[in-house]
This record gives sequence, C-alpha cells and structure tokens, in this order.
Amino acid sequence: MNTELTGVIVTFLLTVLLAYPLGKYIAKVFAGERTITDFMNPLERLIFRFTGIDSNKGMNWKEFLKAMLAINMLWLFYAFFLLLNQGNLPLNPDGNPDMTADLSFNTAISFLVNCNLQHYSGESGLTYLTQLFVITFLQFVSAATGIAGAVALFNGLKHKTTDNLGNFWSIFTKSITRLLLPLCIVMAILLAFNGSPASYDGKDTITTLQGDTVQVSRGPAAGMIAIKHLGTNGGGWFGVNSAHPLENPNYFSNMLELIAQVLIPIAMLFALGFYIKRKKFAWMIFGIMTVGMLFLVIPTMHWEMQGSPAIEKLGVMQATGAMEGKEVRFGPAASGYWSIVTTIISTGSVNSMHDSSMPLSGMMQMLGMLINAFYGGCGVGILNYFIYIIIAVFIGGLMVGRTPEFMGHKVEAREVKIAALVTLLSAFLIKGGTALAAYYFVHHGNAAWAVQPANWLNNPGNHGFSEMFYEFTSANANNGSGFEGLGDNNVFWNVTTGFVLLLGRFLPIIGPIAIIGLLAKKKYIPESSGTLKVDSLTFGMLTFAIIIIITALSYFPPLVLGPIAEYLGM
Repeated sequence: MNTELTGVIVTFLLTVLLAYPLGKYIAKVFAGERTITDFMNPLERLIFRFTGIDSNKGMNWKEFLKAMLAINMLWLFYAFFLLLNQGNLPLNPDGNPDMTADLSFNTAISFLVNCNLQHYSGESGLTYLTQLFVITFLQFVSAATGIAGAVALFNGLKHKTTDNLGNFWSIFTKSITRLLLPLCIVMAILLAFNGSPASYDGKDTITTLQGDTVQVSRGPAAGMIAIKHLGTNGGGWFGVNSAHPLENPNYFSNMLELIAQVLIPIAMLFALGFYIKRKKFAWMIFGIMTVGMLFLVIPTMHWEMQGSPAIEKLGVMQATGAMEGKEVRFGPAASGYWSIVTTIISTGSVNSMHDSSMPLSGMMQMLGMLINAFYGGCGVGILNYFIYIIIAVFIGGLMVGRTPEFMGHKVEAREVKIAALVTLLSAFLIKGGTALAAYYFVHHGNAAWAVQPANWLNNPGNHGFSEMFYEFTSANANNGSGFEGLGDNNVFWNVTTGFVLLLGRFLPIIGPIAIIGLLAKKKYIPESSGTLKVDSLTFGMLTFAIIIIITALSYFPPLVLGPIAEYLGM
C-alpha cells in the first residue's frame, strides 16, 4: 500500500514540476515572444495566407465568439457526415458498419465539445478513417478552442482598458502548432515504445494460454491516445479506454497518461500569472484548486484501498482493497487517483470501471464534474473558475458595502447576471435531464411503443439513479466518463445528452468571454485601501466557500437519492 501511495504522490509532483516551465512557455507563445518553436512560423503564415486570415487583426468579444462558434458548427456537420457514411469509406480493414443517425448525432457533438462521451465501442463502432479524421481531429481542435477561450480571458485581464481579446484564428492555430502537436508527438512515441499499437493492420488472431483463439483489434492508436489525454478529451480507441492493455500497457504508461491529462490545465494557471504579470493571483487559484482536488482524491483513495464494507460484514478480508472493475497492474490507489483526476479535469478517460467504485467514491467523481473548476479542461477550467470569482467578488462587495470591483473594473448587474445564468443553467440541465430520464423509465420503459428499450437500466434503485445522474453530469461537464451499467446507445440517451453536451460546452465559454469583454472595456479604477485583494488568501477562501455552497445547494438532493443512499444501504 505504501508503494501505491508513493506512486500517486510522485505522479502529482512530476505533473506540477513539468507544468511550471510549460506555463512560462505558453505565456511567451501567446505574448508573441521568442520561443524554441519559432520554426513553426512559416507553416502558420502559410495557413493564414491560404485561408485569407489576417492573424494580426484584433477581435472584440463578440467577433471572437462569432469566429469560434462558426468554425465549430462547420466541424459538426463534417463529423456527422463522415460517421453516417464510414462503412463505405476507405481505411476500414475490419469492415465496421455506418453509425446510425442518432448515434452519429451524439458522437459528432460529443467530440466537438471536448466531451468524448462514447455510446459505442471504439473497436467496432468506428473505422480507422473516422478514428483519425473525425475523432482525433476533433480532439485537437476542441482542445485548441478551449485554450483560445482562456487566452481571450488572459488578454482581457492583462490590459487596463481594452476592446481587443486577441485574434481567435491566431490563438487557435498556435495552440495546435506550438503546444498540442509537439507534446503529442513526444507522448505518442513513448506510448508506441511501451506497447500501444501504431499500425494500420486489421484485427490479429492470437491464441491464449487456455488455448482459445481470440481476435484482437489494433490500429494507429498511439497518437490518438496522446491527444485524448493532453487535450483533456478522454475518448478511448478501445471500448474499455485506458483499462485496455494496448491503450495503457504498464505502470509507466499509466503515470504518463495521468501526467498528460493534468499537465496543460495546471500549466495554463501558471501561464496566467506570467501573462498578466500577477503570479500571486495564479498561485492563489492553483492553491484553492489543489485543496479542492485533495478533498476529493484522498477520501476516494482511502475508500478504494479499504474495500467494500458489505463484503467485510461477511468476514471476508480485502487485503488488496476494492478490486472489482480495476486492473491488477495499477491497483486501487492509482485507480482511485485516476478516477478523480479524470473527473475534475474533464478528461473522462478511465483506467478502471467507475460503475464499480465504492458509492462515496462515485459521489466524489460526480462532485468533481459538478464543480467542474478544480483545474478543469484545457483552458475551460479557468473559464469555469472565473464564474465563481465573479460571484465571489459580488458577494464580497456586498459584505463590505461597496461596489464590487475586479482588477480595476466595476462588476455590475450585467456581469453578475451572466455568471448566475451560467451557474443555474448547469444545475437545470443535469437535474432536469435526470428527472426526465427517471420519469421516462418509470412510466414508459416497458411500453411497446417506447423508443427506449425496456432493459436499458440494469441497476434499478439508488445505484440506477446514480447511473442516470452521472450520465447527465458527465455530459454537462464535457467529461465523457460513465457508469456503464447504463444502456445508453439508443434514441433517448443519444438525443437528450447530445443537446446537454452542446449547451454545457458553449454557454460556459460564451458567458466568461462576454463578462471579460464587458469588464475590459470599462474605465480602469486604480487600487485603493478599500479595494478587494483578489490574490489574497482571504479571497481564495471566499471563492472556495462559494464553490462549496453553490454545489451543495444545487446538487445535495440528487446526491442523497443516489450514492449517499446506496452507501447507507450497505
């Protein structure tokens, strides 16, 4: 057990040590300073010249969002078309069929919004062509979209008064050429040398130790596995994701994938400090996010290493902890750490089956997605945390009896309303979707005319409720992990989660960019003795309290009905 804990601690410390210099590099890239990747300049100029884009033209917040939303809509139609027709396209050595319309709708949206919720199994649901030119492509551009949104926030905070949040096309392109692509090449090479496949051959036939003949899927998986983690995407090349021995062969690859999915989110925090020259503010945010992460990960690792109390009552010793749904080569500690990292980061990849986690461990995974701001995804983690900051500034201003201010700009009703709307919308999508699913199952699940199969919920009761709640929580948080006892590849789940995916992705990006665009245009007010210090420990604690209160008020009832009731029933 001590060795397991050491592995987790070393993994996290390595992540922070790598994230700090990477954050400094990211700040230099988007500030236009010289970096080691300047050799990409000719390629970037060629891209801009070919597309007719003036990369030096600034954009206000409306122009920035217009460019972002327009290109994302184009990618959605592109992905939908290829998935519908993949069976008749090249690079399909295993002869996999076309996707159905409802599944194509869900999958195209899911990977467009950086969620990677998979209602299919990678080996049989996709072809090599769609794995590469739809899934892997969208994993790059969705991550770059989130980073571009964060850099727009940085630009609004950097200047005293400005209407220029940067050029979306320039930031987006550099996010790929200077950050995502170089890191992915390094990681893909490391994964390939450790056993992840990187060929275009079809299924291979092997003979097991028992003498059985088995067909094993392969494919150019190493590159996709790299971007799925570095871009906080999470979709698996294989159906069981990073629990698969070809997707995550050994403990080294497990550490590599854990570091990769947390690396850019933490680096973006440090980049914020370097970029706006307020390192103390960035360290405050990093500290609060880390405390929040520890509050989730420490209990989870404890419960998973202890095992099930229901089994203990039978007098059965669990020397290795709760191993159901886990890989022996990783153990319960590393699996527990992964389950929290992947849910707070919005990656959604898994190296164990979350449906088999202890009930309260499952609750911690849900809380990570419900809060969705402890590190968070590539760029969007900071945008989500910014919403909490605005609410904290507003409440802090009310407490001291003066107009709320944030970094020299008055926070007025319009900004607070946007922040409140984004917060309330998430709760509405998650709880409303879960209520709809529960109603549909109870009243129409067994009806002959129902579009939903009668047996889609394999675990009725508290755990079944948790499976439904988790699905909508994951969709809204753009996470993609799931409690896989739920039969989700059908019209009901494909359509409902598809709409939640879209709203849960873009409104939390539109809101913060609109807020910073409105704030940045206002007259700058110099700091005075009465100015709220947003880089202080006091403000950090206030923000943390706001996060706890909002989450508790919004989601305590469904958590009681699901994982808490299940735990008490054990």
